[in-house]
Amino acid sequence: MEKKAGIDFFMHDCPGIGGKLKKYPEDFRVDEEFDISKWEGEGDYVLAKVWSRNWETNRLIRELSRELHISRHRIRFAGTKDKRAVTTQWMSFKIDPSALLKLSIKDVEIRDITKSDRSLFIGAHKGNWFDIVVRDLDVDIEEAETYSNEVGSNIKEIGGFPNWFGVQRFGTVRPITHLTGKAIVKGDFEQAVKTYIANPLEGEGKGCYEARKNLEDGWDYEDALKEYPHILTFERAMIQELVKDPEDYVSSLKVLPDNLLQMFVHAYQSYIFNRILSERLKRGLPFNDVIVGDVVLPTDREGYPVLANSVQIEDRNLSRASKLVKEGKGYVSAPLFGLDSKFSGGEQGEIERKIIEEEGLENKDFVVPKMRKLSSRGTRRSIFSPAKDLQWKLKCGGLNISFFLQKGSYATCLLREFMKLPDELVNRYS
Repeated sequence: MEKKAGIDFFMHDCPGIGGKLKKYPEDFRVDEEFDISKWEGEGDYVLAKVWSRNWETNRLIRELSRELHISRHRIRFAGTKDKRAVTTQWMSFKIDPSALLKLSIKDVEIRDITKSDRSLFIGAHKGNWFDIVVRDLDVDIEEAETYSNEVGSNIKEIGGFPNWFGVQRFGTVRPITHLTGKAIVKGDFEQAVKTYIANPLEGEGKGCYEARKNLEDGWDYEDALKEYPHILTFERAMIQELVKDPEDYVSSLKVLPDNLLQMFVHAYQSYIFNRILSERLKRGLPFNDVIVGDVVLPTDREGYPVLANSVQIEDRNLSRASKLVKEGKGYVSAPLFGLDSKFSGGEQGEIERKIIEEEGLENKDFVVPKMRKLSSRGTRRSIFSPAKDLQWKLKCGGLNISFFLQKGSYATCLLREFMKLPDELVNRYS
């Protein structure tokens, strides 16, 4: 599944502990770091800290919208959270605060409420605190302690890990969001719809798998609507549109929430980014230091990359840039490819051009005339993710790991270094 997401390397050659992640929702706790002081004030918006258990963010928004009798467009959030987890996250609502206090949804609590004069947006938070338990380890306790100490010490020494987009970006059970996004970018809306609503893959529940397979066998949308389980809410909504007009694939896509549609294109950009990072590591180039041609993003006062002030590295500024990167005052970046994207220089630029050519892409592909909200100018992303306050200990036969990551970084991409199977000994990066 990681290979399908473009991830092809480990940063350390120590054996892993294996194990099971998210055996219980409580094994994966995420608390959003959010500076509420910058948002408080009188206005028409309500900010709330929302605690939830086993709720994926898009489906939670859908349920909140239904229970509060407001459009989903009046609910905004700072960061997307996984389903099988216990999370706290900040959301904004354009609603009377009393309605939130009356809210009753299973495994959802409103814990803090304050007023604001503006709504939240994706990325408004600082990052996330994680407290995670890995269970059912594939090695004995002594080996688990040895391997965990070696991997954890290596990550702490480096200060972080490659900033992959994790597999959940592409769909944990059905890794197809990037394929849907690729079809949209290519203007093949029929393929985009059919990839999302059909395309049965092993690992999904039997009822869902069979419904998708039966649809693929005959493309009878009326029968599919009778057969598709109600848990597939988004797919059913798309199929309802196709019942009205089997050839109107754009309208079928447009029934989905804007943020989910945008996620398709973003997932494809993420897949390209992962491929670029994999190729860089395949060539033995550093992810936590610079080479000539790299584009470095300096940091702001809080240590976060600043996209607007990027600097391309040449021989004359290589030494200084290397010092800043090693001090955590700058980050080497790669493109999230889009309309305005420019390639790096040197060997990193060669890598980027190679991957884009293999994908058969041009910048203009990221203009989507029939769905303009899905057009993307592109941006850049750090290839290194710092991991702060990393701690680990064996607990009740499992491994408990806690740490802080900046927004946009994936905990599973740190955990994979600990969890790689014991026989995955090949260090494909040095």
